[in-house]
Amino acid sequence: MAAEKRYDAVIIGGGHNGLVTAAYLARAGKRVLVLERRHLVGGSAVTEEIVPGFKFSALSYVVSLLRPEIIRDLELPRHGLELLPLESTMTPMPNGDYLVRWADHDLTRRELYRHSPRDAEAYDDFGKLMFHLAFAMKSILGIVPPNPTSLNPKDLLSLLKLGKHYLGLPAEQFYALCKLMTMSAADFLDEWFETEPLKATMSASGVIGTFLGVRSPGTAYVLLHHYMGEIDGVFRAWGFARGGTGAVSESIAAAAREFGVEVRTEATVAQVLAKNNRAVGVALDDGEEIHARVVVSGVDPKLTFLKMVDPQHLPTDFLHAIRRFKIRGSSGKVNLALGELPNFTCLPGVGPHLRGAISISPSLEYMERAYDDAKYGNFSRRPYMDIIIPSMIDPGMAPPGKHVMSIFVQWAPFELNGGWNDEQREAFGNAVVDTLAEFAPNLKNAIIHRHVVTPWDMQEEYGLTQGNIFHGELSLHQLFFMRPVHRWADYRTPLKHLYQCGSGTHPGGGITGASGRLAALNILKDW
Repeated sequence: MAAEKRYDAVIIGGGHNGLVTAAYLARAGKRVLVLERRHLVGGSAVTEEIVPGFKFSALSYVVSLLRPEIIRDLELPRHGLELLPLESTMTPMPNGDYLVRWADHDLTRRELYRHSPRDAEAYDDFGKLMFHLAFAMKSILGIVPPNPTSLNPKDLLSLLKLGKHYLGLPAEQFYALCKLMTMSAADFLDEWFETEPLKATMSASGVIGTFLGVRSPGTAYVLLHHYMGEIDGVFRAWGFARGGTGAVSESIAAAAREFGVEVRTEATVAQVLAKNNRAVGVALDDGEEIHARVVVSGVDPKLTFLKMVDPQHLPTDFLHAIRRFKIRGSSGKVNLALGELPNFTCLPGVGPHLRGAISISPSLEYMERAYDDAKYGNFSRRPYMDIIIPSMIDPGMAPPGKHVMSIFVQWAPFELNGGWNDEQREAFGNAVVDTLAEFAPNLKNAIIHRHVVTPWDMQEEYGLTQGNIFHGELSLHQLFFMRPVHRWADYRTPLKHLYQCGSGTHPGGGITGASGRLAALNILKDW
């Protein structure tokens, strides 16, 4: 009988963070196995050919926060990663006008001046302030959160350094950071601008990954979190991966395999095996047991600790904290295969505006009313949408002359009145298409196929508890040393040799890889 294969580490979930952890561990000479329940790796960052010839970034669709050190360390461009910048953001307006912010600063200033000379002047000052604040906050993305209640000298030294860093900010920046930590995105932007579509489009970054509205306190900081976008060292840049977001995951997987990582798909982990209060491996849903020196979970905290770990191995207060962890899904996704490009009334024809993002966010009132629907258990009848047409950037995403459209939709509650079913999914898709068709009347006739993903689908198909795309809300009480719970924000867990590396840990969601990298560094330190 063949001897049992033993691994140094087994990773639960082949999302991009799990793959990053695996790659770093294998790079250090460890024997690593990744287990993914679906037929392909990537988690939320996948490219799927749902309709023959049409390739969709099924969930995650833009790339920005992917850490430059990961790109370098894993040599991702050599493994096929190519990031293409998004050049603009267009916001159509109900009166037939539009607002476009371009990558070209002078064009953006001219466009803003057309709407408001005051806003054109303020935009530069706002941009400089947010750049400095984002740069100041960026430092925490690359560190393991210290425990502020610990007497460990390393934690105390880390806290002291952070305190000196922020107290050393110029007064204007320090007070602005205090405002960002407490204000709503809408109120913060109201202090700077008067143009409604500008404020509404910018405020959207404050609610993605939360079940909050643009006027909810705390959303100003989430706006700053998304302001930290960068592409391989180019700050404040957002882009698209050639081949879709699945290409990001595939490049990381290729690097991991080159280091010796074994990847198994269609392998569902049912339980974390423990002995003497130590994780010793995992059991699959078919009964197979796989043993390893450490187990690393790349799935969300609720799925990890409430479903996969026997509660006898976890402290009661820790379990209570995990149950209180906010993970309410609030978004959906609609992917369209199109026979022709959408023709926007405000800016007809084919042009550079179709190679960037398109934001359906005409006013702050529109945004808050869209949230009101979800607040009372319904999906937004006129939702906020963030749209890109990947085939305009990467023609290989669709057959010649055809296109794919990616529509991120906010708000769609997991806890929908009456529950999600096929009828509600269709109604949700109709609300999205009907709203967008008000701005691009030819859209309905252009649709060849429609792929609608609800929060329920995200949970059942992609393993995201309650359909939360970030493995937990990005609210202030769930960030840094509070993510996912206090005293356990360093990727370790109360069960020895069990670690976390997913987006439910610091620094949170987005295609960053930061959680995976920091988890791997801590595991290697413990080794």
